[in-house]
Formats: sequence, C-alpha cells, structure tokens
Amino acid sequence: MEEARTFQFLGLTFNVGNMISGVIVALIVLGLVFVCSRNLQLKPKGKQNLLEYMIDFTNGIVKSTLPSGSTKNYGLWAFTLFYFILISNLLGLFAHIEVGGIVYVKSPTADPIVAMSFALMSLLIAQFSSVKNLGYKKHFSTYMQPISYLLPINLMEELTNFLTLGIRVYGNIFAGELLAGLIAKMAFSGGVGMILVSAPLEMLWQGFSIFIGCIQAYVFVTLSCVYISHKIVIEE
Repeated sequence: MEEARTFQFLGLTFNVGNMISGVIVALIVLGLVFVCSRNLQLKPKGKQNLLEYMIDFTNGIVKSTLPSGSTKNYGLWAFTLFYFILISNLLGLFAHIEVGGIVYVKSPTADPIVAMSFALMSLLIAQFSSVKNLGYKKHFSTYMQPISYLLPINLMEELTNFLTLGIRVYGNIFAGELLAGLIAKMAFSGGVGMILVSAPLEMLWQGFSIFIGCIQAYVFVTLSCVYISHKIVIEE
C-alpha cells in the first residue's frame, strides 16, 4: 500500500490525498457540465449535444432498471454518480502525483474507504426510497418475505450487496493502477532496451484500464439502480 498523509479532526482520520483527488474530480465534472451548458439552444449542436448525450446515457440506465417515471427522481443522482465515479476511476491514469513517497493525487476509488463510502451511499438511498414509497411498516416487512424465517438471510444479503458493490470498483481500479506502476518502474530498471519493451505494454494497459474504469462506473450505477428498484417495487 502507498503511504498517505492523514490528519485527525473530531476523532476522525482524513486522508489528504483522497481529499485533494476528490476535489479535483468534482472540479472536472463541474467544469465539464458548466462548459457544455453555456448558451443552450432549442436546436442543440456541439457541446450541448455532448451534454445531452451524457444525460440521455444515464437516464437510459435509470429507465432500464427503475419503474416508469423514475427519471425525474433519480436522473440527476445517476448522472452525478456515474460521471463522478468515472472520472475518479480514470484520474490516477493521467495524474499520479507523489511527493516524498506520499501520494497526493490518484484515483480516489483506488482507496477502499472511498469505494465503500460510495457503496454505502447507494444502499442508504435505496433504504430511504423504500421507506418513502412503502412506509416504515411495509419496508421492514419486506425482510421477512416470503417467510419470516428468511429475515437473517435477507439482512445478510444487504451486507453482501454493500461489500460487493464497493469491493468490485476498488479491486479493479487498485489493481489497474498497481500494474501500471509496476510496468513504469520496470521501464526504468534496465536501460533503453527495457524502455522500448515496457512502453507499448504501458500504452496497452492504460487503454485497457480506461475501458475497465468506464465499465466499472456503468456497473456501479446500474447495480445501485437495481438495488433501489428492488426496494421500491414489491414482487408479488
């Protein structure tokens, strides 16, 4: 594991690298939306076309997993979550800043705490949506369906959903950055010949990592929507 600079505040430990990286990701997403949303027209073109495609893409995820009419309630959340996780997954491939052996900029989702925080947020939204749509009594009764004896198993399912949702993203992004770093170190460990061998490997792996980062963002948002759907729609 890479060394990280941390500090304590109100009994909590904060990772400086994660905080800096998270702010950078937020600024990139905000900047992209801000630039593309200037001078909106009834007949879109250029940057507006890009923004509308981005919105249509995440709305498509919501429409394919949630009940009809859910876009107005979950469309903005899915849009923000998808592009924040996407940029988070890719940031470390293009900007990895390390000073004195301490990493200050990397992919935030390469840290298990960040990935699991996103997973917890998604599952809490699913729980909130269930209570809002079904009420407290009906919400808690779903954990005892089809029979009350399944309560422990249904509770265990909530835990496994949380773990798999976060670990899937973390494992893929962390492994991708780790291997990219190893290839980079190999390039400078054996002279010019090793650089010539490592350069195409690094390019191939970077391309594959971009693909994995995009897929993991899509899978994360899709599964989050599926969990919400299972909570607000009771199967007969």
